[in-house]
Amino acid sequence: MAQKPGILGSPAPQWSISEWANLDNAASRLDIHDFQGKILYLYCFQSWCPGCHATGFPTLQVVSERFKDDPNVAFVAVQTSFEGFHANTFEHAKEVMKKYSLTIPVGQSGTTLKSSALMARYRTGGTPWTIIIDRAGIVRYNNYHIQPDSAVELIDRLIEELPKRPSPSSRR
Repeated sequence: MAQKPGILGSPAPQWSISEWANLDNAASRLDIHDFQGKILYLYCFQSWCPGCHATGFPTLQVVSERFKDDPNVAFVAVQTSFEGFHANTFEHAKEVMKKYSLTIPVGQSGTTLKSSALMARYRTGGTPWTIIIDRAGIVRYNNYHIQPDSAVELIDRLIEELPKRPSPSSRR
């Protein structure tokens, strides 16, 4: 019997990605531990994937715009190549990044010699694939495309789970 896709409710595994674009400061790599304490929207795509362009990227744009000023929420896109390696190169991923004016980190997982390790670790079923991870590092959504309203609703709910900081007047 084949394993069910996704790892819903499990701790988010490491990514082990070495090719990145749009990284802050002098960083050369990112991994799951860099987002500890944040809600993370992780979008997996392939450059040649029609569903990624028709639904995944538009959803990513809507949701990332909604939370762009929220320090508790982060966004990352990773091309998870598992086929069509000639079309799903890091160079093509960077072209897609420009097409959608993405300012979030974009990585490449998978080459001609080896399919995406991120895809294997998160048991994605293909692309477009969305993963939403809570601030404790637990996968709260791991499936094919999510509707923008559903993603916003889930992230809002995860924000509500954040511990409330005491107001200045309550610290007296």
